[in-house]
Amino acid sequence: MEWTEVTITVPAESVDLAGDIAQMVVPYGIYIEDYSNLEQEAWEIAHIDLIDEDLLKKDRTKALVHVYIDPKENPSEAVAFLSERYRAEGIPFAIDTSACLEEDWINNWKKYFKPMPVGNRLLIRPTWEEEYDAGGRSVLHLEPGVAFGTGTHETTRLCMELLEDYVTPGCEMLDVGCGSGILSIAALLLGAKRAVGVDIDEAGVRTAVENARINGLSGRFAGIHGNLTDRVQGTFDVVAANIVADVIILLTGDVRQFLKPGAVYLVSGIIDTREQDVLSAVEKEFEILQRREEKGWVAMALRSKE
Repeated sequence: MEWTEVTITVPAESVDLAGDIAQMVVPYGIYIEDYSNLEQEAWEIAHIDLIDEDLLKKDRTKALVHVYIDPKENPSEAVAFLSERYRAEGIPFAIDTSACLEEDWINNWKKYFKPMPVGNRLLIRPTWEEEYDAGGRSVLHLEPGVAFGTGTHETTRLCMELLEDYVTPGCEMLDVGCGSGILSIAALLLGAKRAVGVDIDEAGVRTAVENARINGLSGRFAGIHGNLTDRVQGTFDVVAANIVADVIILLTGDVRQFLKPGAVYLVSGIIDTREQDVLSAVEKEFEILQRREEKGWVAMALRSKE
């Protein structure tokens, strides 16, 4: 069983942030090639000043981030996630893959993605799985395509669990960075009246709209192609942002204008090493209602301070 290597080329000055984002894709580490300070680091680390000629020829303006995807995971989801987050951060990038062709990913990984219970009330069912036992749960039929959001990643599951606690019958929900639309559809199945999903990735928005249709929810879901909340209008009872720490910090500056009185702001996609940065950004305006953590990922439910 071959693993998939995903190699992301970014400007050297952006490699730290690019590496942080790539770390969200896999729990077992990444490998970074950065030759921008080659001579200095060779001396400081190895105490040598004689460096291989091939290394000296490396492009000092670019850095490479290598991510390795387990055969049981979905490489297309990883690439979609990375592309979306790098665009949101304004990081120029190029992504290459090896070991298998992209068109093979979409089929090969499906045999590992089975119907999966999330929280206490939902079951995620891939559309190609015909046999499943809902066990009294609401079934979320999902065709993720190449958009981020299958429910297999801790960040998505944590956010769905929080939705169970804060979505109330008839409420309205905004899903920032909606990807496959999984959070919007989950909110609707949990009783929300309407959901709006916005994503910088146009393909992701199309996937979300199609998933709403598959679940018979087209009339209650609206997909918007745009950056964060630039094209969003109105106010909502629940706003969810399953993104990365830096984008959450950026969004938090103006998210209050989209919150109804007493609304809940759900944030996820926060690696534990960045939790304090997020807390520092939200603590003046928001109180923490609930915090959840799984495998180094943190999600929180927040409410505006009156």
